[in-house]
Amino acid sequence: MSPIPALPLWFIWAFLSALCASASAVFGKIGLGGIDADLATLIRTLVMAIFLPLLILATGKLSSPFALSQQTWLFIVLSGLASGLSSFCFFRALKQGDASLVVPVDRLSLLMVALIGFTFLGERPSVIGWAGLLFVAGGGILLSLA
Repeated sequence: MSPIPALPLWFIWAFLSALCASASAVFGKIGLGGIDADLATLIRTLVMAIFLPLLILATGKLSSPFALSQQTWLFIVLSGLASGLSSFCFFRALKQGDASLVVPVDRLSLLMVALIGFTFLGERPSVIGWAGLLFVAGGGILLSLA
């Protein structure tokens, strides 16, 4: 009997990200009961702005941001803006709809990332990968229609 191969580290981090994202959606939906979605997004962002520097300090990963290239700064800032807008839209959707319906539509980002990765980053999912992405996208749309 052969041993079970170890999971790649990227997979473990991605799975933990999915676990945290699901907790974020559920906790967010519960917390949105008596608050405006935009204010809730601000509070969540402030919590992250305090938590993440503490986490980076605790793990010893703090380095000088001034050593980064202009291109790195540009794309990290653009990523932050996109993430902020995503949170803004996500909390508004959660305020108005069920988490079990909002999250699958939000996860259509999987297909969008694959298309953008294919177009601009030279990433080439396999035929099975594309099929899986289409199933996920189709499932998200079907769930939203339920």
